[in-house]
Amino acid sequence: MTQNADKIKPGYPLFLDEDYQASISSKRKLSEECVDQAKLDEVFEWTTTKEYQELNFARESLTINPAKACQPLGAVLCALGFEKTLPYVHGSQGCVAYFRTYFNRHFKEPIACVSDSMTEDAAVFGGQKNMFDGLENAKALYKPEMIAVSTTCMAEVIGDDLNAFIGNSKKEGHIPQEFPTPFAHTPSFVGSHTTGWDNMFEGTMRYFTLNTMEDKAVGSNGKINLVPGFETYLGNFRVMHRMMQEMGVDYSLLSDPTDVLDTPADGEYRMYDGGTTIDEIKDAPNAIDTLLLQPWQLPKTKKYIDTVWHQPASKIDIPMGLEWTDDFLMKVSELTGKAIPASLAKERGRLVDMMTDSHQWLHGKSFALYGDADFVMGLTKFLLELGAEPKHILCHHANKRWKKAMDAMLADSPYGQNSTVYMSKDLWHLRSLCFTDKPDFLIGNSYGKFIQRDTLHKGKEHEVPLIRLGFPIFDRHHLHRMTTLGYEGAMYMLTTLVNAVLEQLDRETNEMGVTDFGYDLVR
Repeated sequence: MTQNADKIKPGYPLFLDEDYQASISSKRKLSEECVDQAKLDEVFEWTTTKEYQELNFARESLTINPAKACQPLGAVLCALGFEKTLPYVHGSQGCVAYFRTYFNRHFKEPIACVSDSMTEDAAVFGGQKNMFDGLENAKALYKPEMIAVSTTCMAEVIGDDLNAFIGNSKKEGHIPQEFPTPFAHTPSFVGSHTTGWDNMFEGTMRYFTLNTMEDKAVGSNGKINLVPGFETYLGNFRVMHRMMQEMGVDYSLLSDPTDVLDTPADGEYRMYDGGTTIDEIKDAPNAIDTLLLQPWQLPKTKKYIDTVWHQPASKIDIPMGLEWTDDFLMKVSELTGKAIPASLAKERGRLVDMMTDSHQWLHGKSFALYGDADFVMGLTKFLLELGAEPKHILCHHANKRWKKAMDAMLADSPYGQNSTVYMSKDLWHLRSLCFTDKPDFLIGNSYGKFIQRDTLHKGKEHEVPLIRLGFPIFDRHHLHRMTTLGYEGAMYMLTTLVNAVLEQLDRETNEMGVTDFGYDLVR
């Protein structure tokens, strides 16, 4: 092989070397039982047709790349947002390895999360013994000040009761009676990662406040609470802190994993860093109100705030783009009596200036987009503000009320008249749409690169370039530190969108002596 210690190549271009190509060819011939290339080409071409799309959209018993993850993933992220908290998953070790590597690849950070490693015997007899040992070992080894427990499919299918198991663990002396152990049942086979975040957050609030409401009074601490939901852009936590501080608002950001997911390389490993404190959780019912930054993804949290904390949980939309950031800041001002400062007004003006500078390049461009419910809705709203046309809009795990709200928003804009919203559809459905009703661009997470690859394979004129916004972003670095909320986030998204359009224009006009009349320096 051509790889050696003196000349290290990455996978590309290493696997193009003659010896690797020969090895790959041999394996295909001997092991894969492949059909011939002509048949592959024929089937590929058929999957790009309207006929195939109709069959594709008729399937009922198969999901192909659903653009969502499972509940415990969201529960782990929620737990990471609390101070000195160790996420603990009651279930199989392989599941937790998946959650950790998923976040490792996105955040480029080590992720603290443990499992009690249920195996076949636990599946038959129940996992209480695993929890006895697991909680005791986790506390002794990793010294958290709180352990947040969630579940995987195995524990849910056999009906393990977290409340009873945790209670018995304390009764048997495996962990102290007073040790904080909020929990949530998070079955992977229903809902999604956003459901898991909601369940874990509600479980944490329930653990610390349900039985201590006698001395609580809405508004008595003068604060507002902000609940981020499943949020993986660390800049969004930071922009919320900044905007509230510039307004002079007293607030609590409930579940903030920023520091533990973005620790410095200074020679000190931090298993725990930052996060919302237990005192803030306990004090949260005394706030003026609690604002849900991703309201479509937090129904259980909203119900708890309404019925237990008796706060209004005032209705807002995700603060993305211009208008909905305006609405968010005005709601904060209304609740707290704090004026919106000149610094934020100036920031807003810069965003408007950027939109004015760039609108001619985005006007009329069509986009397919996918992701979580609130993110997709906020991004669609911003595209409409820019004069862009969201053509295909897909969210696998939204509900009918969300679709109704999306349809109404699109109907109100001249740029949404040719838009279609898809629920319970996956990226293989979206692939069909990108062939049969081609958008100019695709917006979504890293998995969209396979749609770009497939459309390019049909021919350059069919390619749908991917703009990476969302979660997870595995194949680019440092985008998780960016911001999509507030005026700052709108500036980042606008910059990303318009420069993707200009880069595509350069690719289309750089053939010397043929198309380079449009290869302009000033755009």
